[in-house]
Amino acid sequence: MAHETCGSHITRQRGTAIGRPAAVVRRESAMLEPGQMATPPQQIKSSEIAFFDGHAASGAYDVFAPETNARLIDIFVRLSRLPGGARIADLGCGSGVFSNLLRQRGYDVTGVDLSPKLINVAQAKFPGITFLEGDIEQLPFTDASFDGVLLGGVLHHLPDPSRCAAEVARILRPGGSFVAFDPNRMNPFMYLYRDRTSPFYSATGVTKNERPILADDIAATFRAAGFRTGTEFHSGLKYRYTASAAARRLLPLYNLLDDILFRPALMTRYRSFVITHGEKLQERA
Repeated sequence: MAHETCGSHITRQRGTAIGRPAAVVRRESAMLEPGQMATPPQQIKSSEIAFFDGHAASGAYDVFAPETNARLIDIFVRLSRLPGGARIADLGCGSGVFSNLLRQRGYDVTGVDLSPKLINVAQAKFPGITFLEGDIEQLPFTDASFDGVLLGGVLHHLPDPSRCAAEVARILRPGGSFVAFDPNRMNPFMYLYRDRTSPFYSATGVTKNERPILADDIAATFRAAGFRTGTEFHSGLKYRYTASAAARRLLPLYNLLDDILFRPALMTRYRSFVITHGEKLQERA
């Protein structure tokens, strides 16, 4: 599921180097001329908006099977350890499927997405939930205003996820939790089909910004932003839709293989999805 939360209508600016893993900074610095400053990669927001507005028009945005959506919310509840009534920001809410499932679990939910057309779809489908168009790198919320954050398929759309990590840390209260899920670059299916360095890479149904993530890099980014982090790896998350008609015909086979091949413990780190979670550390006096 390719949720994203960016937009260009909010203008507050924040530092761009917060939370960048030291190893990444060192690799970039080694390629620079003396005296030259590293510039973190920028997300092409216009392409994200156009892509997701197009999905809103097609009505084919909800890519996971309903039982997978429910499973992901179960994972959120377990890892966040937040009780009913907690205030949750669903960042990258898309058409509102996860926001609605969170509300059914008793949470006070606000959904945010970069796509105005997807926000319109969400508002029409789930009128009892607040949905806002917004930018995950410049969120329209005050500091410490949420207990939890769900990042549903967001981070793999961000060339520099440190900006997202900094904003998640800002809007969460001390002790608040986030849970994120994203495709795993170490998974052979995800790498071969969706990583731009693969000889079998397909650009059908993805944006220019997307790339499956590396679990250790994402965990390091959120640790640097002030979180105690953890990582899980999951397969058996069943797709119901993909943009490529040819790949769509193979979905039943893919879903079966993904579920069976990665069950053994020795295959854990190669499962198709990375679940990153964390608790915001208490602020020092």
